[in-house]
Amino acid sequence: MARRDQLDGIDLKILSELQADGRVRNNELAVRVGVSAPNCLRRLKSLFGRGVIRAVRAVIDERLVGFEVVSFVAVQLGSQAQPVLAAFESSIAAIPRIQQCWRISGDTDYLLKCVAPSVESMRQQLLHFAAMPNVRNVRSFPVLGVAKDAPLPVQDLTAAS
Repeated sequence: MARRDQLDGIDLKILSELQADGRVRNNELAVRVGVSAPNCLRRLKSLFGRGVIRAVRAVIDERLVGFEVVSFVAVQLGSQAQPVLAAFESSIAAIPRIQQCWRISGDTDYLLKCVAPSVESMRQQLLHFAAMPNVRNVRSFPVLGVAKDAPLPVQDLTAAS
């Protein structure tokens, strides 16, 4: 895995450009960041190989494709023992409607971002979570709207160097 000090200004420019336009062709990307096309391709391969870039994918509007309900779900487990955490993570990894899952600190152990085609479908999903082994508490926070959805501010890292 790459560390911050292994990324130079050109790498950070590449990351910023790719977040703005993941479909940019290598030749155009090279022009935007000020390097040759072969150098840009070598850097891209390195960023992928080191795990800095995990994936390039489309950002889809959930509601426009039929997932009318987006909700954040806080899950508290009855134990934080490693086998319990691993079993929970394994279980939720198999549920496609969970888009993201974070292990967090505090009263809640996990925060999930979930989608569903209807309120009833989300209700059923919440009941499923509540019935999972070692789940103590489930709270849902339905999304009413998105105020901000931004890429990582990698350009800020050049000023911090």
